[in-house]
Amino acid sequence: MAYNAPLRDMQFVLTELIGLDRVAALPGCEGIEPDLVDAVLDEAAKFARDVLAPLNQPGDHQGAQWRNGTVHMPEGFADAYARYVAGGWNALSCDPEYGGQGLPAVVSAAVEEMWHAANMAFGLCPLLTRGAIEALHLCGTPAQKDRYLHKLVEGAWTGTMNLTEPQAGSDLSAVRTRAVPDGGHYRVYGQKIYITYGEHDMAENIVHLVLARLPDAPEGVRGISLFVVPKVLVEADGSLGARNDVRCVSIEHKLGIHASPTAVLAYGDEDGAVGELVGEPNRGLEYMFVMMNAARFQVGLEGLAIGERAWQQALAYARDRVQGEEAGVRGGARVPIIRHPDVRRMLMGMKAQTEAMRALAYVTAFALDTAARHPDPATRAVAQARADLLIPVVKGWCTETAIEIASTGVQVHGGMGYIEDTGAAQHLRDARITTIYEGTTGIQANDLVGRKIARDGGAAARAALAEMRADAAQLPMDGELGAVRESLETGIGLLASCVDWVAETHARDPQATGAGAVPLLKLFGVVAGGWQAARAAWVAERKLGANADRDFYLAKIGTARFYVDHVLTQAHGLAHAVQHGAPGVLALDEVQFAA
Repeated sequence: MAYNAPLRDMQFVLTELIGLDRVAALPGCEGIEPDLVDAVLDEAAKFARDVLAPLNQPGDHQGAQWRNGTVHMPEGFADAYARYVAGGWNALSCDPEYGGQGLPAVVSAAVEEMWHAANMAFGLCPLLTRGAIEALHLCGTPAQKDRYLHKLVEGAWTGTMNLTEPQAGSDLSAVRTRAVPDGGHYRVYGQKIYITYGEHDMAENIVHLVLARLPDAPEGVRGISLFVVPKVLVEADGSLGARNDVRCVSIEHKLGIHASPTAVLAYGDEDGAVGELVGEPNRGLEYMFVMMNAARFQVGLEGLAIGERAWQQALAYARDRVQGEEAGVRGGARVPIIRHPDVRRMLMGMKAQTEAMRALAYVTAFALDTAARHPDPATRAVAQARADLLIPVVKGWCTETAIEIASTGVQVHGGMGYIEDTGAAQHLRDARITTIYEGTTGIQANDLVGRKIARDGGAAARAALAEMRADAAQLPMDGELGAVRESLETGIGLLASCVDWVAETHARDPQATGAGAVPLLKLFGVVAGGWQAARAAWVAERKLGANADRDFYLAKIGTARFYVDHVLTQAHGLAHAVQHGAPGVLALDEVQFAA
């Protein structure tokens, strides 16, 4: 079905929850005015609707095809990518020094949501390129930046990140790919798997960032270095030379995102793939995390985007599908299923959670902008701590929720949702990878517990909780918003008690906090989503009297009420699982699982 970007809600979050005046106050963002942002979003919405969305279902059916080492993209993808590059979309938030447009991350996030919602398989290609740009921009030499960044920013070349090997999944200490010094460069030998867009026919070159070991490297993660290995060698004058010694052995047959090629790459079958060391030896994993952190936020946007796409499709179907009489009306006419209370419940759940995810993701993007651009070092540090805290929540909670929303979308369709022709099943299949990409939900949760809460004694989390409390205290104590306030304050209290428990417990009993890590991540997401829903309702309440867009603002208040009654109520059970769930998780010995 068609995709129409939710421009009104995007504009609401950008202008009324975050405030474009706050964005424009950051150095380098002085020209960020509502008219400019609206123009960018309008054009992106047209591209997403008219170019990318029509390729989504056909691309899923056709899939990427591997033939004799070459990957052929589904029909229309190469042309769409050429139009994407010609439109300057790849350069939107990149450094102007290398041809970027320098727009803030919070504006770019809204645009990137559109790409992922319109066609997630397509959007994965620029997602990975952005990660390569980030890593080279921060860690590359001046010569490497000059050689690669202009083309990557433009989109003429695409980028990948090469971590995983057959024996080294999440445990990167087991990486075996070798890099042997050879004059002024290195020869890379090994195999990498699960390389998204590791081979395709949409761009003239692919720049691989590869984890490998030097001959004298220590064991474990401390012995991993990062190398840039192009598919086609780049001459001194920037022109393309000979094909490098890297080839695509195959692509995976996957549950979803069939149009996105997931490659198995072999390096050095002949003389060794020519590569350059990025940064210092044995610091490759540290550098790769630059890419991974950016990619984790982007995957969170994928979750949001799939939720939006599934919600739009379910809503359209519920309005059109006529089935049964309205509850309580005997002998009445058959009505669209949106008139049935349980269908309303499902649609409200999809809508409320999607809007909460959008607000939280964009707020996180604004924290990234502040951390990168604010003139005051202390303010930058606080913003970076906030972004670091929220990124695993955005990644983990938004993707887990996306699967739930996409599954609910199938349920709204009934039996037709299980039929591939409707497209509802594709959203569920595509969403399923997002909780695994760039570290599973468990890895995100362990990051939240160990690095983002326990490491600083919960300081960053308590700062976020203090802001949540202050926002909740602005809400009235009666009426619809009084109910929202009461539920939010309860949720904040439950989250605060879990943060305190983790800060006190992690050092002495990491197994206990590990057992409750995913429930804590979900609790953080549920409460943070309620925080944003409450903020939206408070803005809406104040706008009702003086604004013609009455239905939009009334919907914000009603959606917040649904959220606190049907979503935020999960906080009680999640908080219990965090603090009291470890004995059950660890109850069985290994042999007892099969008993």
